[in-house]
Amino acid sequence: MQNLKIEHSVTSQKSYTREDWQGGYQSLNQEFDYWIDDIEGQIPPELQGTLFRNGPGLLDINGQRIHHPFDGDGMISRISFVNGRAHFRNRFVRTEGYVAEQKAGKILYRGVFGTQKSGGWLANIFDFKIKDIANTNVIYWGGKLLALWEATEPHHLDPYTLETLGREYFNGVLAPGDAFSAHPRFDPSCNQDGGAPCLVNFSIKPGLSTTITLFELNLAGEIVRKQAHSVSGFCFIHDFVITPNYCIFFQNPVTFNPIPLALGIRAAGECIQFQPHKPTQIIVIPRNPQVGPTKVKILEAQSGFVFHHANAFEVGNEIVIDSICYESLPEVEPESDFRQVNFEANLPGQLWRFSLNLENETVQQKMIESQCCEFPSINPAYVGRDYKYLYIGAAHGETGNAPLQAILKLNLKSGERQLWSAAPRGFIGEPIFVPRPDADKEDDGWVLVLVYDAAHNRSDVVILDASDFNKGAVAKLHLKHHIPYGLHGNFTNEVFV
Repeated sequence: MQNLKIEHSVTSQKSYTREDWQGGYQSLNQEFDYWIDDIEGQIPPELQGTLFRNGPGLLDINGQRIHHPFDGDGMISRISFVNGRAHFRNRFVRTEGYVAEQKAGKILYRGVFGTQKSGGWLANIFDFKIKDIANTNVIYWGGKLLALWEATEPHHLDPYTLETLGREYFNGVLAPGDAFSAHPRFDPSCNQDGGAPCLVNFSIKPGLSTTITLFELNLAGEIVRKQAHSVSGFCFIHDFVITPNYCIFFQNPVTFNPIPLALGIRAAGECIQFQPHKPTQIIVIPRNPQVGPTKVKILEAQSGFVFHHANAFEVGNEIVIDSICYESLPEVEPESDFRQVNFEANLPGQLWRFSLNLENETVQQKMIESQCCEFPSINPAYVGRDYKYLYIGAAHGETGNAPLQAILKLNLKSGERQLWSAAPRGFIGEPIFVPRPDADKEDDGWVLVLVYDAAHNRSDVVILDASDFNKGAVAKLHLKHHIPYGLHGNFTNEVFV
């Protein structure tokens, strides 16, 4: 089976310099707590609530560089909007590893993506204790703020102070060390809960065969449904999608060789190899086997690699899935420096649509956006449902691979596109869609995004009118410092100041 082919061409003129981009990968050692007073434009008075963001706040430990940003200690940023004002606070998650390394002033743990203890392979051989970094996502659900990292249980935080309160085991459903993914999906209207919202998440226990466990949580934050399924082979899965009746996973075609990990030569992430001649497997798991379909289906698609999905929805006997696809896994090299990445040498992520026919178990796929893009976001009321608008981080240029400097709004029905760009000296993170109160249109709301401004070595909280990017930024909130490039976050209507 041939690989999924990514369109690729190189722009003649860069919209950025690598030196500017590198500025967003400096550690932020301080923890701040202040009202944001330096504002261009005006914060919409109807925008009330809190934006929580998570990501690696430290890229070194007392001057010792970590090997990859994904190994950095989790730092929560909180931007609270109330009465036309905004308040900022940030704090590191006090994981066991963070506390120990800050006390020691040096790296004490191996990281998943290449960070090793000093002393070479002899210092790392047979050491399988991986540092828990709680750096991937942060959610507010069931009255609790939870920092997520997919290899272990969540950390419970105080939403006002961001103090680390301990680990969350959901009334004993999780055991110490159990995984709980960093990519939950929020079902706005769950069939099994009488139309009430629920949170759907999963865990992966990889090996020669992999166990996928599904969790569904009610509004009180209780795990009310749990099911586990075993699939053959090693699964490397970061994200998934839901519909009212299904959970869908893309099993990327990779293999894992544990020998270099055991011998202290490589980290776990460096032992994963992409298999371009093997198909991507799409695993479709019924959410309620007592009522609907009971059988797990596994369909095959052309080889490719997926970190993130945008959304999925059902049309008759078909499931439609929109995903960011790469031709292959961007592998982590042992002696590489992530700050020196050559963007032009790598292929971009692009938006593809997969149509799964559950009756004849076939997959049709087509590219629907060729511009380099990542971090998709939609109106949360349309999760798992047919939708029109997608907001996604994008490169400034229409072709080639480059850092994310823009946000692209796509009308998936008409093909209309709108682009808001922070180029040449701005670099963006994941956009978050926030619906306007009492909105009656899918795109009535705001898009919130953190932008690293290399010209001032600081980050801005940018507010865009989601219905019309052509208006430019509604407001830019200039922080007193930068925030290192982050990963994921969420907005809640609750205000914490």
